[in-house]
Amino acid sequence: MADVTTNGQASDQANPPQLALQKIYVKDVSFEAPNAPQMFQEISETGDQPQVQLNLGQRATDLGNDLYEVVLSLTLTCTVGERTAYLAEVHQAGLFGIAGFSPEDHAGIVGSYCPNLLFPYARQVISSLVLEGGFPPFLLQPINFDALYAEQLRRSAMGGGEAAPALNS
Repeated sequence: MADVTTNGQASDQANPPQLALQKIYVKDVSFEAPNAPQMFQEISETGDQPQVQLNLGQRATDLGNDLYEVVLSLTLTCTVGERTAYLAEVHQAGLFGIAGFSPEDHAGIVGSYCPNLLFPYARQVISSLVLEGGFPPFLLQPINFDALYAEQLRRSAMGGGEAAPALNS
């Protein structure tokens, strides 16, 4: 049965766009402290400031029937001097039902909206890994996935490569 507007004409809302988050889960996680326990002593003795680098990545897989798996990858590398203090990595995933959107809107949902939903979960996992690894608490700052997606579109339009963004703190 078609929807009917107030003037009696059928509307084109028979297949409205749909976006449904079905599941959020950790697909992969790892933590390495290759120079522990000596690193703990070095940090307290030298007073050197740790340098942190964040690498982001994401991928989307079409699972069929308008179901997509979106995976946000975060790799946090902390160095003190020339030595690695720790490396924390999480692949935070979500299952999304996405149907009825234009190709441009669909790409924006997968490239910006989905990572925005997944990021707080990934940030919590990274924070827990670092703390449980014996290091001072670390909380990732918010990331503007809308701006990252817009930059990716701009580079694509210019014919540039799609390098994964890296953030330094």
